[in-house]
Amino acid sequence: MSGLIFLIPIALVMGAMGLVGFLWAVRSEQFDDPDGAAARILISPDEPLPERKSE
Repeated sequence: MSGLIFLIPIALVMGAMGLVGFLWAVRSEQFDDPDGAAARILISPDEPLPERKSE
């Protein structure tokens, strides 16, 4: 039972770190182009990549 005194705070800290990492990824626009990786596999390496439109 005394092991829970250490394990529960460690689990809460690790969960908070995961949440902070996820929020950082969302705010730094890591998930902006979900279809890009799927389309990139179809592009031949000999062809230049298409220009990306800036918004």
